[in-house]
Amino acid sequence: MELFFASDLHGSLPETQLVIEKFRESGAGTLVLLGDVLNHGPRNPVPEGYAPAEVATLLNQYADSIIAVRGNCDSEVDQMLLNFPMMTDYSWLLLESGQRMFITHGHLYNSTKRPPLKNNDLMAFGHTHIPLAEKEQGIILFNPGSVTFPREGHPASFGYYRNGELQVISFKGDVIAQCRCSD
Repeated sequence: MELFFASDLHGSLPETQLVIEKFRESGAGTLVLLGDVLNHGPRNPVPEGYAPAEVATLLNQYADSIIAVRGNCDSEVDQMLLNFPMMTDYSWLLLESGQRMFITHGHLYNSTKRPPLKNNDLMAFGHTHIPLAEKEQGIILFNPGSVTFPREGHPASFGYYRNGELQVISFKGDVIAQCRCSD
């Protein structure tokens, strides 16, 4: 099982094109979008190449490969442009190891406000735009960072799960953070 993660696209067509290019190169079967897909949000500047309708058209070509959750900047109007569901606040994935992965955007559930999780569960979220891959109190926390608006001096990044390992990778190919998913 291979999963490709992206978060906080915020309607930037050039950044979404990079995500799709890396997703295709990766060979992953699933693109997990952790929210804030089309709208830049009122607290962010309008990103370079802001083209929400074109981002939707591009992502719709991969609708059968996308699992998405709603971010705080996503709305029902955004959903009308997309051919895959993205209005749920969270979802669960079951990994080949039997581990559960809770996926969410991060504005409702995050590293400090967690849903009920079992020891060795994984929690993937975006929202902070800050890369993270670590085990804390028996829970694996994962944030692929942001594609469009990286913060705290981090480069734009995406996430990858393969062979029981999570990685946050810059678009230049540097591993920013990584964590094994098993003891």
